[in-house]
This record gives sequence, structure tokens and C-alpha cells, in this order.
Amino acid sequence: MVKEARTSKRRPRDQRVPSHLVLRRSRIDSVGCYTKVSIKEGELIVEYTGPRLKVKMAETLYDDDPRTYLFGLDGGKEVIDGVGVAAFINHSCDPNCETDEVNGRIIIRAIRDIGRGEELTYDYNLYDGSPEDEARCLCSSKNCRGSMYSEDELKRRAKAQKQRAEKARKNGNSGGQRRRTATRS
Repeated sequence: MVKEARTSKRRPRDQRVPSHLVLRRSRIDSVGCYTKVSIKEGELIVEYTGPRLKVKMAETLYDDDPRTYLFGLDGGKEVIDGVGVAAFINHSCDPNCETDEVNGRIIIRAIRDIGRGEELTYDYNLYDGSPEDEARCLCSSKNCRGSMYSEDELKRRAKAQKQRAEKARKNGNSGGQRRRTATRS
């Protein structure tokens, strides 16, 4: 399972920051990635880099960590264990960037013109998390959905919760669930 933005003694593992980007305190969460120059819509900003792991290995390595920098790819079979500056790009429900998987690489592009000094964000569209993990969103945008999970995942979770509640009501119990972590794509 893959969880969202973790802080640990390992952070940051890759100290190289492209000259057009800077890491600093974020109003959204912890540390964020900011641009030192204006960026035009469609422009490539940075690549999400790090070792590739099978999902099972990532689950083993990070099972006890509440936050990770893992990025799901290849249809959920692998993750990138983020080590570069892109791992510090925070989630927003009103993002200025998007991610694109190109030949097994994760590229982050501007989806609108971005002003100098602006924090870079993209929609994590988390999926595959444990039922009790809300993955609460802190972006505070006008259209904030309150969670970093994708809209489809939120619908799936609501349906599953309704089914669990109905089953528990019929069985007279609370219906415990197995813990999993959230993956962003």
C-alpha cells in the first residue's frame, strides 16, 4: 500500500533541487515546492524520481509509517519511492499542475500559467486506502472535496461503507476491516 507524503529521517534523500524550484514551508502541509520563475501552461516542470518498488515491497517497508512519498504507476503494480524535489509537491483540489506517466516516468506539467513564487500542486487522486483513512485534504480551495482521494474513490468508499453498515446491522456487529494505505496516481 502506498501512503501520502511522509516525513522521516530519510527526508530529503536527494538534495539536488532544479534551479527554477525551491523547497520551503507550505500553507497547505509541512514543506512545499515553489517556483522561482513564471511557468507557462503545458510546460514540463520536474520529474518524480526515485527507486521503483513492487507494491508488496512498499507495503512491507512503509507499513508503520503514517506518511510516505510513494507514487503509484504501471496500473498499480509498482510505485516510485520519491527522493527528489517533486516528492514535496503538495495536493490541491484546485491544482496548477498535473502528472503524466510517459514511458514509465512521471512527468509534472503546468495545467495553467503559474506565477513566480507560487506553490506547485497537483491532485493526488488517492485510491486503495484503508477504510478508516480519510486522507484529509488541507488545501482550503473553494472546490475542496475534503479528501485527497479521487472523486471515484470517494464514491466507491461511500458505497462500501453503506454495504458494511448494512451487513453489520444484519449481523449485529461493527464489521472490522483490514488496514491498507493510500496510493496516489
